[in-house]
Formats: sequence, structure tokens, C-alpha cells
Amino acid sequence: MSAYHIPVLLKESVDGLNLSSGGVYVDATYGGGGHSVEILRRLENGRLFAFDQDEDAAKNLPEGDKFFFIQGNFRFLKNYLNYYGITDIDGLIADLGVSSHHFNTPGRGFTYRAEAALDMRMNRQGQLTAEMVVNDYEVGRLSRLFREYGELPQAHKLAFAIGQYRNKQRIMTTTQLVQSIEALIPRQSENQFLSKVFQAIRIEVNHELESLNDMLTSATGMLKPGGRLVIISYHSLEDRMVKNFMRWGNSSEEPVKDVFGHSFEPFRVITRKPVVADETEVMDNPRARSARLRIAEKK
Repeated sequence: MSAYHIPVLLKESVDGLNLSSGGVYVDATYGGGGHSVEILRRLENGRLFAFDQDEDAAKNLPEGDKFFFIQGNFRFLKNYLNYYGITDIDGLIADLGVSSHHFNTPGRGFTYRAEAALDMRMNRQGQLTAEMVVNDYEVGRLSRLFREYGELPQAHKLAFAIGQYRNKQRIMTTTQLVQSIEALIPRQSENQFLSKVFQAIRIEVNHELESLNDMLTSATGMLKPGGRLVIISYHSLEDRMVKNFMRWGNSSEEPVKDVFGHSFEPFRVITRKPVVADETEVMDNPRARSARLRIAEKK
């Protein structure tokens, strides 16, 4: 399983679920199954429902009557679980972002480090690809994408450069995309810059923030009192949304208040500050460097 995806903060995150041996749990991002296998090891007569929209994940499933795999987007969490007769859960864990498998499979187009077709779809049945975003979005829309999803101050210059390049030829590969913005890449922080460019496009292709918002909304409603929400995020946009949900029960910076001015605060935050990987884990798995683990308990 580690060949597919090395689980980040494995002990800390599974411990954070505060598992009940007979509870109902959700692994919203199955990936290579690392978190699921550890959860199953600790369950006696409980059930684990694992989600992953990538068909490759279905090739690597544990056996047993405690485990149920759902090949679908976690944004439809409630609908899928209702199909199985599940209306409430004891805990949910999600390891967000892109798996090691995606980065290590160049043909998927997730990384600038290898030439590949511009794809970036986590679900290869999806209609929108990175190639379509880069070539068919108007410059203004591309600029907003880089500013909002990549948090890049030179967003308009990036979009304009891509527009100029694609006027001459369609941008079909990761290499061409890098070439189209080459003059804007800061040499002192090249990797960080390109990571943000690719991140912005990937978020758009996979509707990642909308999906995360929908999943967190469903999880907030389905968790039993005392149930745990355990989320590992990898960039500030995800982490901010998770933090707000755990504080206010929604993705905004403000609480929802009733007519009497009382705010809706459905969770007790367990981690006042996000848990991060130690130096040993980062050395073994560089992806862990940017991981931020947050845990909350339903009141």
C-alpha cells in the first residue's frame, strides 16, 4: 500500500478518531488504504465506509465484512451512506489533496516535474481537464483562478502569458504549460511557484473546494454527539475551510447566529493548533512537510 500512497500522520490521525470498537466510521479519502487498514485493525464489530473517486484505488482493497468501498466523490457522502442505511456516524477522517500515486504517475499530469498530457482529473470519468482550463478559459477567468486557488500575486501576468502562448499553439502538455510562463518563474523559488500554478489548475479541474465544503457540511450533520472529525490538509485554502468548519460549523469567517444572537458552534475543537509531522516523518516522506492535522468533536 505504501507504494501507492504513504499515509501521513497515521498514528496521530487515527488516534484522533477516538475509535469505538463497534462504531461506524468513514475514510473519505481511501487512496492507498493506509488509514483504512489501521482503522480496521482497531475495529472489532464496527464498520468502515471508504470513499475514493479514482478507479485506481479500487485495485487495492482489504477484505472483510467490516469494510465497504464506495467509488465516488466524498461530496456525496450523505447520499451514498443513506443508500447503505447509515444516517449517522461515529467519526470521519480525510487526508486531502493529491496522493503520492497521482504525483508518481506522470501520465496523469499532476506534476510539472515530468512531461505528460495536461489532465489532472482525480476521476478520469470527469469532463473537465487541465488542458481545457488552460486553453479554453478566457484570460480574466484564468487570472481569478490563479489568484484565488494559487494565491499568486502575479495572477494576471500568468494568465496573459498563457493567453499569448496559446494564440500560437494549443497547450497540450505540462512542459508546454511551464514554457508558456517561463519568463515569470522566480529562480529562487521555482518549485514553490510552479506547485502553486499546478495546484490552482488542479483545484479547478476537480472542484476540490466545493467538494470539501459539501463533505464537511454533510459530516457536520451526520456525526453523532462525541463523534470526531479528523482532517489532514496541505495548503492554506483547505486548512482555512477546515478550521472555520470546526469553529463555526460552516466555511465562512463568521458564525451563523440565531434570532437571539447565539452562534452555532457544533464542535469542540481538540487541536487548538494544527498537528504537524516531526522531522523523522518528513525525512521519510517529504509530502508530510506541508501536512496540517486538525481534530474536532461533535457536541
